[in-house]
Amino acid sequence: MAVDAFDIRPATTSDLPGLLALYRQLNPEDPGLPLSLATERFAEMMSHPGMTVFTSVSGETLTSTATLSILPNLTRGGKPYALIENVVTDTRFRKRGHAGAVIRHAVGHAWDKGCFKVMLLTGSQDPATLKFYEGCGFVQNKTGFQIRQSANI
Repeated sequence: MAVDAFDIRPATTSDLPGLLALYRQLNPEDPGLPLSLATERFAEMMSHPGMTVFTSVSGETLTSTATLSILPNLTRGGKPYALIENVVTDTRFRKRGHAGAVIRHAVGHAWDKGCFKVMLLTGSQDPATLKFYEGCGFVQNKTGFQIRQSANI
């Protein structure tokens, strides 16, 4: 696996075009999000305490991203827990260490904030993807459920 030189940092509003391009690779069937609406949503996300969108950046290119949400809690001695979502790496930079570094950075941030666990769900059944998440330290030992609003509701 080739490894590139890259930095990991929280995303800023100026990163929105790059983030939107990454998210198109994650969910190509989603309708495009106009930059004005994306700017509004990003500001709303960043106003939530504990939410950070981490990115890896190589030169001027956003190469990978993951969103970390830290949530307050009344169990486990009041320790918060965290959720990682929207993990994606640009196809040109896959298998080069970017996503693993971003995820490990996000997990480290959660530990620094006192979280007792970090959760990540994936819809992928690809054994390589599951092995990748296991390589990042995640253990597949719980059952996840979700419910989505249908277009008919």
